[in-house]
Amino acid sequence: KDTVYEEGTHIMVPWFERPITYDVRARPSLITSTSGSKDLQMVNIGLRVLTRPDPFRLPDLYRELGMDYAERVLPSIIQETLKSVVAQYNASQLLTMREVVSKDIRRILTERARFFNIILDDVSITQLTFSKVYEAAVEAKQVAQQEAERARYIVDKALQEKQSMIVRAEGEAKSAQLVGQAIQTNPAFLILRKVEAAREIAHTISQSANKVYLNADSLLLNVNEHKDFDYKKK
Repeated sequence: KDTVYEEGTHIMVPWFERPITYDVRARPSLITSTSGSKDLQMVNIGLRVLTRPDPFRLPDLYRELGMDYAERVLPSIIQETLKSVVAQYNASQLLTMREVVSKDIRRILTERARFFNIILDDVSITQLTFSKVYEAAVEAKQVAQQEAERARYIVDKALQEKQSMIVRAEGEAKSAQLVGQAIQTNPAFLILRKVEAAREIAHTISQSANKVYLNADSLLLNVNEHKDFDYKKK
């Protein structure tokens, strides 16, 4: 019969009818596949799918595939779908665009499973690994990038130090020029600097526990050499 009966009590004619019971709950299936990516890298991918038979097409499903429909159909269509989808992406894109890859796989699998009267509820990528050669190449690339970043940092630091030294030298040159102009314009500026230097020397020595006697020459206060200086000149 092409009639589908739900769970419950039903009338059956002995010797002429027999029940065929299907579990219409979703069942998980885990399939692994080794496929080649767009850049010719071998990818080991594991896929977990939740499928269930279409409850309204059970007679057709039984006539065409029998009770073990999942074992007959799912491995072949999943393998084919994985290989076709993985071949559209590079190895790096499979990692960075994992959600997009999963959506593409689900879309294609849903269409293929519907042709066999199977409903696909969920698809998830459980495993995604590459060959050891590719993983070693990725690790070497990351190390090289880190070394390049470190070298770039050292170069930038050296350039900044060089620029700082140039600015400092320009500032000292400008300061020396201003001091020279001040001395030429007003020689009393040199005496003022000597007084400031003597004050710093006296302050430093005063912090010492030893007694030190200094004369005017030691403190740069030998101002008598300027007694003939005419302060009225400009």
